[in-house]
Amino acid sequence: MAGRWQFKWTPEGKAFAQALDEIASKKIKVGFLEGETEQDGTSIADIAAWNELGTEDGRIPSRPFMRQSVENHRPEINRHMLAEGNKLAAGASAKEVLSGIGDFFVRNLQKEIRNGDFVPNAPSTVAAKGSDRPLIDTGRMRQSVHFQIDEKDGDH
Repeated sequence: MAGRWQFKWTPEGKAFAQALDEIASKKIKVGFLEGETEQDGTSIADIAAWNELGTEDGRIPSRPFMRQSVENHRPEINRHMLAEGNKLAAGASAKEVLSGIGDFFVRNLQKEIRNGDFVPNAPSTVAAKGSDRPLIDTGRMRQSVHFQIDEKDGDH
């Protein structure tokens, strides 16, 4: 039956198919980019990892803000992904949709840093920084959350 259904794509259909192909060739990374540091030179990515996973010496307990930004917000994530799919179907470009997804996950991660329910700071930390809010000191880590869109490599 090959060739039984002969048709041509509309310009909208071609644009949609091209956007789907472009999206399928990309990946979005959300987190902390290498090179960003605190004033003392400590990597923001390292600080985020220590806080996410905790440290072996126990000085920093695990405060899994990255994992919780997904686990605690599945309904919002599902709604947002559906909305981005609808934008694509309505004619948005792949770049607009990918950027919308990246922006959403950045805001979601920042919200979890700001509002998450985590192990409280030790009294010595509260005394040093003047606050009992985990993950918030200067705000630099929260402000350092970014996204980037890359080509998929063969491994992922």
